[in-house]
Amino acid sequence: MTSIVLNIGFAAKAKAYFELMKFRLSFLVAFSAAFGYALASQGSLDLLVLMMLSIGGLLVSASSVTINQIIEKDLDALMKRTENRPLPTGRISVNEATIFSIILGIVGLLILFQFTNLLTAILSFVSLVLYAFVYTPLKRVGPIAVLVGAIPGALPPLLGWVAATGVIDNLALVIFSIQFIWQFPHFWAIAWVSDDDYKRAGFKLLPGKGKKDLNTAFQIMTYTLFLIPLGLLPMKFGLTGMNSAIVVTICGVLFLVQAISLIKNCLKLDSKDSRKYALRIMFGSFLYLPIIQIAFLLDKI
Repeated sequence: MTSIVLNIGFAAKAKAYFELMKFRLSFLVAFSAAFGYALASQGSLDLLVLMMLSIGGLLVSASSVTINQIIEKDLDALMKRTENRPLPTGRISVNEATIFSIILGIVGLLILFQFTNLLTAILSFVSLVLYAFVYTPLKRVGPIAVLVGAIPGALPPLLGWVAATGVIDNLALVIFSIQFIWQFPHFWAIAWVSDDDYKRAGFKLLPGKGKKDLNTAFQIMTYTLFLIPLGLLPMKFGLTGMNSAIVVTICGVLFLVQAISLIKNCLKLDSKDSRKYALRIMFGSFLYLPIIQIAFLLDKI
């Protein structure tokens, strides 16, 4: 596809760069990293380290999603949900985006190395590589992409933990596992809702035969079910208490009910409104993670 680069003003250019960073997604990465750091910290928080961890995590995430958009520029132009992004519309050139992603990545990693530790910086770099250069091309190969993408998607709280402790211990793996398992119903709900768009780009993210059917709905429910016992492990290991356990259980059950509703819809002879139920799961997944993370933090205070 021929690249067209528009000559636009400074304000429009700055706005395009901001869009390229996917700030909301990158902010959630920074929030999850800060959550892991606060949860692992003993005594008072080092606010400078917390701030720099968040900034570094945001920049590395922004770098990885920018690389993702560079690789998928022509594919984004095929989908309604992405056709207005900066690269397909020509508001930013591939060269500009490449330089931008390199600067973001280097600055972010240097900040993490300077203010946290080497292991945090290495894990952040691994996350960037997995997301940008492994998960991104695998999206057109098959649902294995979801498994690979779940790793960098679950690393932010682990990065925060490592930034505070310098090690990967059992508790670090517990908070990683919660976010790792959460990725599957989250990814698949998005893939269900965006199935028509994804087909235009050749993305194959739904499990099994890649269909919006009972098998996919059942797998969404299964992973959602696993979140309930996983959410109780922080209390089991003495990291948090009963209050957060109650919140996490309630959120897990509500999340599970949404998945069961999708299964019930798929069992109907006419299930044309399945997208509505998948949309509820998608929005439910957006709410689930920050709510339980805040509950864990409040329970520790």
